[in-house]
Amino acid sequence: MTTVAAPTSHVFHSWSAQDHVDSLHVVAGQGVFFEDDKGQQYLDFASQLVNLNLGHQHPRLVKALQAQAEKLATIQPAFANDARSELARLISEAAPRSLNQVFFTNGGADANEHAVRMARLHTGRRKVMSMYRSYHGATTTAISLTGDPRRWANEPSDSSVVHFFGPYAYRSAFWAGCEKEECERALAHLEAQIILEGAATIAAIIIETVVGTNGILVPPPGYLPGVRALCDKYGIVYIADEVMAGFGRTGTMFAVENFGVEPDLLTFAKGVNSGYVPLGGVVISDDIAATFAHTVYPGGLTYSGHPLACAVGVETFAVFKDEDILQRTQTLGQEVVAPFLADLCKDFEQVGEVRGLGLFWAIELVKDSRSREALVPFNPSAEENAPMLRIGAALKAAGLWPMIQQNRIHIAPPLIISEAELKRGLEIIKQVLSAELRG
Repeated sequence: MTTVAAPTSHVFHSWSAQDHVDSLHVVAGQGVFFEDDKGQQYLDFASQLVNLNLGHQHPRLVKALQAQAEKLATIQPAFANDARSELARLISEAAPRSLNQVFFTNGGADANEHAVRMARLHTGRRKVMSMYRSYHGATTTAISLTGDPRRWANEPSDSSVVHFFGPYAYRSAFWAGCEKEECERALAHLEAQIILEGAATIAAIIIETVVGTNGILVPPPGYLPGVRALCDKYGIVYIADEVMAGFGRTGTMFAVENFGVEPDLLTFAKGVNSGYVPLGGVVISDDIAATFAHTVYPGGLTYSGHPLACAVGVETFAVFKDEDILQRTQTLGQEVVAPFLADLCKDFEQVGEVRGLGLFWAIELVKDSRSREALVPFNPSAEENAPMLRIGAALKAAGLWPMIQQNRIHIAPPLIISEAELKRGLEIIKQVLSAELRG
């Protein structure tokens, strides 16, 4: 008789104290829903880890994966491969016009690692600047770039990373009274730091186009063009981290399109193929690519541009076109999510702010809307985090799987979600907040 191990008995879990892990055992998924081993179904309002942009078991993605497996399951990256070449072409054509080559990686963290390596080799400089409120991955350089508490236990790390304050008008570090002031003061702060750090020592500035797990922070008008101008002024490479915000999440293929700005390097992963097979990459400007025209780029990965992953990526572009994913994401964001959350702000004293683009939103919960004191403090202990834990448990009990970070509920469902499903999820959030905040 074969013994079947408990679902987590031999799995070492990330970001977890192992003896406290109590994983939900998921056995099936379809569209915007997944199901556990007890038959409980959940509306996936987190797209797993904001990567499942086209949902669970999309039939066209599954078929593309199967067809590629039958044709050629794998081939090392030094060989040409149709799926890899076609996906690189599609990504280059969708990216800002000066970005025309793609270096494939296994995911977002190593995409950021390689983007930084390219910037350092291109400029001959070492330092990289990133925001405090940011997440760029958990590998060595990427966790150094990360600004949130996940970095702390991994230090000492890359000492040539310098953090700065990005714009966050609701909790302004610059005492700004409006978005215009926040933009101007954030840019002045960044330039001052560039000068004080020594512009000639700085290789790159890396920014999540829309900050993801640290708050769905949409930059104010003019900020990213201002960063672009500072990078041009001081000869610094501008890296746009679109691992989470790219591939339709904000209603455009790449989030930089919302802000009229072109980076020198753009990193991606997650939504490129909805995570059906691990895949990420760096889209490279012509200027930086020329650095390596006759000089060897010292980096590579065994599974770079894996055919199975790339085949699903190619089909993702076709699905985006055929199902009009970008337009429907914009429409659902503007006509369903935005007005619903605006009403939520009016209805609940403890909803301090809502913000977002496309299907990428945050509800920031506070103790009092006048003081703006967060419902739970920054980097809360388990005891301090009790209010958010109760809200999360209530949402799950109601059949909605949320993404909760600090004092915020993030809204990031699969982009294929119907209007009815989206409204159902939003209503669940409203009902739970009513019970938990007013109960």
